[in-house]
Amino acid sequence: MRLLSTFILGLCVLSNTTHAETIKIYAAASLSNAITDIATQYQAKHSGVKIVPVFGASSALAKQIEAGAPSDLYFSADQDWMNYLRKQQKIQPNSVKTLLSNDLVLIGPRTSTLKIKTTPEFAFAQSFQGHLCTGQMESVPVGKYAKQSLIKLNWLNSLSGRIVATDDVRSALAFVERGECSVGIVYRTDALISKKVKVVGVFPANSHHPIEYPIALTLQGAQNKDAVAFYHYLKEQSVAKNIFKQYGFKL
Repeated sequence: MRLLSTFILGLCVLSNTTHAETIKIYAAASLSNAITDIATQYQAKHSGVKIVPVFGASSALAKQIEAGAPSDLYFSADQDWMNYLRKQQKIQPNSVKTLLSNDLVLIGPRTSTLKIKTTPEFAFAQSFQGHLCTGQMESVPVGKYAKQSLIKLNWLNSLSGRIVATDDVRSALAFVERGECSVGIVYRTDALISKKVKVVGVFPANSHHPIEYPIALTLQGAQNKDAVAFYHYLKEQSVAKNIFKQYGFKL
């Protein structure tokens, strides 16, 4: 009997240590480093929880959630795609909360001598040779912001045939890092994590819509107590806030 009790107890312990509650968060590519670090910190204190991040363009992630991909949290790089999922009734409406903001910048290789003035009078297209990289301008948030600024500064038409549209902001960053694009338009936080590029210009805040990062629980996540707890951790805990600030996000 004692052997049987010990065996059953052992099975219970093994079950508890091998089974972890999973939280799947779909987050904008620009949040990759911050969310990875926050998840690591959180899991160190909550051994029964496993956080599975999925990073990509907010547009692509929203479409996946709409199509039924299992997800608990959605963390977007713009309000449009959050509103899209709200209309599709895929998120818990009263859980939408804007947490962060960012800046839109022009980057070039670390060795670049470009000096860009982000004013309509500046001949931007003539200031560099080669291509400009940014996200797809009709869907990916960074590309949408970039298009707004290029139109506002009257630069877009002069760049015809020279813009490379990427799947997300990190892809645009990588193109510039590899020298495949002479300049890129990314978020300030992306420029800060790279040792191969530097900021050569900052777009005025009034040249594009506010760069905001809303987060929400999906309908599935609202039923997951662990997902709800992590959602509140991202919103409220100083550890999470400090990590966001460390990577250059504004609260």
